[in-house]
Amino acid sequence: MTSTRKISSGLDRSEVIPKLFGDPSDFLIIAGLAGAAKDIGALAREAPNTFLFGGAMGGATMTGLGLALAQPDRRVVVVTGDGDLLMSIGSLATIGIMKPKNLAVVCVDNELYGETGSQATHTGQGVDLRVVASGCGIPVTHEVTNEADIAQAARLLRQSNSPVFILLKVNGNPPPPYRRNWHAHESKSAFRHALLGKR
Repeated sequence: MTSTRKISSGLDRSEVIPKLFGDPSDFLIIAGLAGAAKDIGALAREAPNTFLFGGAMGGATMTGLGLALAQPDRRVVVVTGDGDLLMSIGSLATIGIMKPKNLAVVCVDNELYGETGSQATHTGQGVDLRVVASGCGIPVTHEVTNEADIAQAARLLRQSNSPVFILLKVNGNPPPPYRRNWHAHESKSAFRHALLGKR
C-alpha cells in the first residue's frame, strides 16, 4: 500500500544533503540502496571515495563499520534510508559496542520504502531511529528536522571523536534523478584502487 500520510519534515533531500556534506571528498562514503545511492551519486558523481549499494538492502551500515575499523585515520560516513536501516537494525548495536571514533551514520528518513513503491515504513508510525541508536550505545545522536539543525550535524560529521548517528528527516520528494553505474565490479575496483592503490 502506498503511503498518503503527511511526513513530519519539510526538508528536501536534494537540498539538505549537499549542505550537510560540503566537500564530499573529505570522507569515505558508503551509500545504501535506492534514494541514498542517488543522493550521494548526484553529490559526488561516483567519485572513487564513494561506494553506492544497489540491490543489497541492509548491507551499507556494516560495510561502513568494517571500513571505519580498517581505516581509522579516515572519516567514514554511511548514508542510508530508514527502510534500509530497519532491515539491518542490529548493526546499530554492533556499532554501539565497537564505537569506532571515525564513523558516522546518516539516516535519510522519509518514512517510505522508496525502493519498492513508497510504502510506509515504521518511522512514520512512531519508531524513532535516533532513540534506537542512542539505546544501542551510540554516544552522539542528532536529529535534523529544519535548516537550523544542519550546521551542528555538519560539524559532527567532521569533528566528532566518537561514533555519530544523524537522523535526517526529509519530506517525501524523490531523490535527485541520478543514473548510476550498475557494474558493481567497476565501482568496487575504483573504490579499492583509490583507497589502497593498485594491487
